[in-house]
Amino acid sequence: MIDKPELKVKEFYRYKAYYCGLCRKLKEEYGFRGRMTLTYDMTFLIIFLSSLYEADNREFQSHCPLHPVKKIPMLQNDISEYGAKMNILLTYFKFEDDWKDDRSLPGIAGIHLFRKKAAQICKEYPRQASVIKKQLRQLAVYEEQKLMDIDIVSGAFGALMEDLFVIREDYWEETLRKFGFYLGKFIYIMDAYDDLPKDRETGAYNPLSVTRKKCRSEEEYEQEVRRMLIMMMGEATGAFEKLPCLQDAELLRNILYSGVWAKYNKIQKERQESQENHGK
Repeated sequence: MIDKPELKVKEFYRYKAYYCGLCRKLKEEYGFRGRMTLTYDMTFLIIFLSSLYEADNREFQSHCPLHPVKKIPMLQNDISEYGAKMNILLTYFKFEDDWKDDRSLPGIAGIHLFRKKAAQICKEYPRQASVIKKQLRQLAVYEEQKLMDIDIVSGAFGALMEDLFVIREDYWEETLRKFGFYLGKFIYIMDAYDDLPKDRETGAYNPLSVTRKKCRSEEEYEQEVRRMLIMMMGEATGAFEKLPCLQDAELLRNILYSGVWAKYNKIQKERQESQENHGK
């Protein structure tokens, strides 16, 4: 996500135009069910790859369900279509995994909603489809085994993300893979960190639970998680700075150096407020 207070107004509206452009593309290609899959992650991927490959943007205005009266600015290009397709694939394989693991009703419903479209995308992007399916399955296996090595487990999601960023197997592939891999690990660790208090209460699987047990205090655990997260983003941003991303460079840096920490800062704030309330 962006760090809105640190963005220039024009950069914020440009980000919003990319986001709305992706939403529109999902609606065009997959109907309202497609819009349900909209994520900030794919918006970032589109902005990132559009910058690297200097995509020709199509700027236009259109209505949307949230703004039925006034038309709003939107940005689309060829990479918007790629982002929409990867969004659908991720959604479909997640539903498939949910059905296999838990026989969940939302899982089977999602499979029926997206099966035909996902099959078409798999034929068009067999490499990405194979990797997404393989790594989501690997994550499910780790969960079944209750593997507690956060480096290995987060690496499975990193491997998934790195292939998404390789839209073309070209000169930039190696750097893009490194960027996507460490960004993916950062996302996984952040989610595990967010979920740990709830997972400890319910006994649910979380690979950070062993890390917490090894730490002598809550403060030591917090420092260890922060160290991991800084290391992952350090590797990701190091790779980013090697890429010739000039278009929307400040917007991308806002997300990578500040926006990615929004969730962490929110978690910290909520936990501090909870401690203060318990202390009263």
